[in-house]
Amino acid sequence: MKSALLSAAAAICGLLLVAPASAQGVKIGILNDQSGVYADYGGKWSVEAARMAVEDFGGSVLGAKIEVVSADHQNKPDLATAIARRWYEVEGVDMITELTTSSVALAIHDLSRQMKKIDIVVGAATSRLTGDACQPYGFHWAYDTHALAVGTGGALVEAGGDTWFFLTADYAFGYALEKDTGDLVREKGGKVLGSVRVPLNSSDFSSFLLQAQSSKAKIIGLANAGLDTTNSIKQAAEFGIVKGGQKLAALLMTLAEVHGLGLEAAQGLVLTEGYYWDRDDRSRDFANRFFKRTDRMPNMIQAGTYSATLQYLKAVKAAGTKDTEAVAAKLKELPVDDDFAQGGKVLPNGRMVHDLYLFEVKKPQESKKPWDYYKQLAVVPGDKAFLSAKDSGCPLTK
Repeated sequence: MKSALLSAAAAICGLLLVAPASAQGVKIGILNDQSGVYADYGGKWSVEAARMAVEDFGGSVLGAKIEVVSADHQNKPDLATAIARRWYEVEGVDMITELTTSSVALAIHDLSRQMKKIDIVVGAATSRLTGDACQPYGFHWAYDTHALAVGTGGALVEAGGDTWFFLTADYAFGYALEKDTGDLVREKGGKVLGSVRVPLNSSDFSSFLLQAQSSKAKIIGLANAGLDTTNSIKQAAEFGIVKGGQKLAALLMTLAEVHGLGLEAAQGLVLTEGYYWDRDDRSRDFANRFFKRTDRMPNMIQAGTYSATLQYLKAVKAAGTKDTEAVAAKLKELPVDDDFAQGGKVLPNGRMVHDLYLFEVKKPQESKKPWDYYKQLAVVPGDKAFLSAKDSGCPLTK
């Protein structure tokens, strides 16, 4: 009897000592909006981009298999946090990336800090992620609200657009984008005449657009994204806002939204992206491979998710372990050189610095082939686009 009890106890101890199967490999979670206002902006296409990165890396790291899992957070921070907690505690997920929607990204950023897990934000915009909300294991990859303000906002002010009115998405992202752009407008001698907050996923922008129209501001800044941006542009056309002499500034717009709008409606819009599929041979190579899998060209969110996933795997390999502290240190040490960004560097606050590009959407007659939507106006150097670590407000860098 005694020996049986000892054997049972030994078996139980053995079970407790065995790590979950997922912990034997590397597990990456793609958490984003796959069914709502940002479904084309990132969505399942970002999941595909992450899978491409895993395949390009070779499918394994440190002799173990790499797995990609995904979930739809429906733009709800509480749902996103519940999914991420389960992934971290039960399912052995090592890193979460994409994280569209700033309120979601901020929530997961905080959870990752508590649980000492790495997250790499791609789809969310707020510059707070590497500012006052920075944390040792959190990274921000493709762009942020400060970079968009410098790129699109700066270009329009310099072109004479010195009075602004904002249509602002009513959550963390919208507030940050309005603040960063408004600060830059005032810094350059312009004025902000007002703003109105618009609920996420609105279908009717008429009352908000009428306020913007009556402000007489030269520039109406759309501090929103995804379907909210395309719907506000379509409804602005119905009110004759652009024909009346005011300009629309799509402060966060990507190739996906331009494609959804079509060139007839989108022509002439100025926007900033960190990637364009037809910019050079390297971007074209990635885009053509992505197109074969998805029947669409990638925007900066999808290409950025590829880059973030690939760089994480490079950091695990370089560290010789998937230990969070060691991998986070390697992410801040290794240069970023891939089909998304060349010459990229990660600052001590987790901000990946790389060049961005100012584009104008082509007129229909200027487009020579499918997805030929942009003409490049300028390169926005990374050190001009992004705040330095010491100026970011990140407590880790003080």
